[in-house]
Amino acid sequence: MKKLRITLGVLFFLGITLLLSGIVPGAERWLGWMSKLQFLPAVMGVNLLVIAIMLVLTLLVGRVYCSVICPMGVAQDGISKLSVILKRARGNRKPFHYRKENKWLRYGIWLLFIAALIAGVQAFVAVLAPYSAYGRMVSSAFHFQPGTVVIVAAVTLLVVGLLAWFTGREYCNSICPVGTTLSFFSRFALFRPVIDADKCKNCKLCEHNCKASCIDIANHKIDYSRCVDCFDCLDSCKFDALKFRFAFCKEEPATTANAGRRAFLTGAALGMGAIALKAQSKKVDGGFAEILPKQRLDREIPITPPGSKSVKDFYRRCTACQLCVSACPNKVLRPSTCLDHLMQPEMGYEDGYCRPECTACSQLCPSGAIIKITPEEKTQYHIGTASVERSLCVAERGVKCGNCARHCPVGAISMIKKDETDIRIPVVNEERCIGCGACENLCPARPVSAITVNGRHNHLEG
Repeated sequence: MKKLRITLGVLFFLGITLLLSGIVPGAERWLGWMSKLQFLPAVMGVNLLVIAIMLVLTLLVGRVYCSVICPMGVAQDGISKLSVILKRARGNRKPFHYRKENKWLRYGIWLLFIAALIAGVQAFVAVLAPYSAYGRMVSSAFHFQPGTVVIVAAVTLLVVGLLAWFTGREYCNSICPVGTTLSFFSRFALFRPVIDADKCKNCKLCEHNCKASCIDIANHKIDYSRCVDCFDCLDSCKFDALKFRFAFCKEEPATTANAGRRAFLTGAALGMGAIALKAQSKKVDGGFAEILPKQRLDREIPITPPGSKSVKDFYRRCTACQLCVSACPNKVLRPSTCLDHLMQPEMGYEDGYCRPECTACSQLCPSGAIIKITPEEKTQYHIGTASVERSLCVAERGVKCGNCARHCPVGAISMIKKDETDIRIPVVNEERCIGCGACENLCPARPVSAITVNGRHNHLEG
């Protein structure tokens, strides 16, 4: 069972890391379902099927989610395992020991998290959410951009890494809100590790190998609210005193071990199978004159992706996992530095624009902040409106251009005569404009485009 847990955990960890890194083209098509299995994004997206599967799985075999599906949990296992190997090489045969549950910290953080979730303080939610935290680490490693996200990711990695190195799963059992939520159900799990007091010799090998520090061998008890089903204790027991079996029977039937294995395999297969269904430095022109980069704009209303029903709904649901940022092939999405939406994505058109045929972010979002849409449905979303600042337009200097009108995918820009000359200036049909940013990105004016897009609060027409 331990080998099965490790195999599944490694597969999930590698798959989600590849997905978040954005380095494998098309990964969302065959790995995107893994992001849908993450618990908090499923809650944010009101994905009742995933929530039900995770809760049933936890009630059946305990917190398998934390040791198999959650990438932050698997990463901690790796750090903790390395720590144990080094400690044992130095002669320390007791890397862990039983510790009482830190209730005030555990439930205090959980209550603050729930309050922040209800109040819409998404920055606090994003910092604590394990999947989002891991997403920031991966995104920062593969798409390094100095700023708040990198700082928060580095601090999170340091805190989680140190806790995993010295205390095993303390982060999961005292800080992580998902771990605490699942703990309410795992204490009633039908199948779980059970100590046979008659066979136990009080050698404490299981206690010293429990990274969750939840085995109290002196009293022959296990705190199932903290047990993450790593099965290390089963392997360490030399007297057959620990079994993974049906918890609510006094005598263990001869086939209990097999039944436990079948339950674990069935639960894991159910959890996965159900969802499986469902920098360049400088640029120069031809004459080797330096081309100034586009300036990042402070927009009055932020632009959020097509598939988000409104700005308010997007930021209410988004967990700042950075998956959409990594997946965006057009370099349009980036973490916000605005305090109201810190680390949550926003759109900018300095390096690219939102191409009409691209729906990559909507195919991946696990929290429902961006719903799944087709390229045809995308044209119904008006995420912003373009406007022209004539003083910046090259036409005001007598230059024939029309770049914005030529590249507008919905024909929202017309070129009208400026005067008696052949010079024409752009005019925007605001009702037709969808806010894709092609005009802003391709405008030759530097460092600020003559035509820019401001967000719209509501995206769907009518």
